[in-house]
Amino acid sequence: MRPLLVIAALALTAGCVTSRPPLPEQPNAPTSVGIVDTVGKQWDQADQKVAASVSIARENADRPDVVRSETTVALSFLPAANEAELALARARAAKADQKEYAAVEAFGKKLLAQIDSNWAKVEADNREALRVSQLKDARIVELTADIDRVKAEASRNIWTLTGAGLAVIGALAFAFGGGARVGLPLLISGAFCGAVPHIIDSPYFNWLALGTAACVAGLGLWWLADKVRDKVNAPPADHTHVDDQAPKV
Repeated sequence: MRPLLVIAALALTAGCVTSRPPLPEQPNAPTSVGIVDTVGKQWDQADQKVAASVSIARENADRPDVVRSETTVALSFLPAANEAELALARARAAKADQKEYAAVEAFGKKLLAQIDSNWAKVEADNREALRVSQLKDARIVELTADIDRVKAEASRNIWTLTGAGLAVIGALAFAFGGGARVGLPLLISGAFCGAVPHIIDSPYFNWLALGTAACVAGLGLWWLADKVRDKVNAPPADHTHVDDQAPKV
């Protein structure tokens, strides 16, 4: 009983050692780094141009033409404002309440910080998504190689077991009266079956296969020619009959 427990423990240990760690869950994000990087750079570029135009407009507050031109440039990098926001801005300008302006300014800074934080998370998720995607691709390649290896090993084992079985049968035939006529072909067949995996894995397998096919074809043609020659050279059949005279009454 103890040896069985030891073997089971070793098998479990081996299974734990060879088992692969689970892949992490893929984040919901694009896996193309170029898309996120391109959008981020374009967004930053637009924001910088808007900020620059508004800053120049503030510096030239006493020049209405410059203020109008710079704010027009700034608006070209922004989506069109909806009617609700335009109404709020008109009402704010009409009241010109500095406390309200300060509150909106604080809200804007807070919103901008939240947008920057969310965008940083998008970039981080995208990098993680790309990493996990590459891990999955590598795991697929690894599993495919494992499947091919298991198939090859199974094929080798089948040929090896077949060869061993034929060798045992051949040895038994030698031992129990079958003689060389029965045992020797079985032993040779067993040796050939055991050698098949090595033949298949050999870099010269194609040449060996072609040579074997040529030999088989040559033997077949030789056998066919021999049969035809024997039939042609066979003596004619004797059609003479035994004395067919009718018996005398």
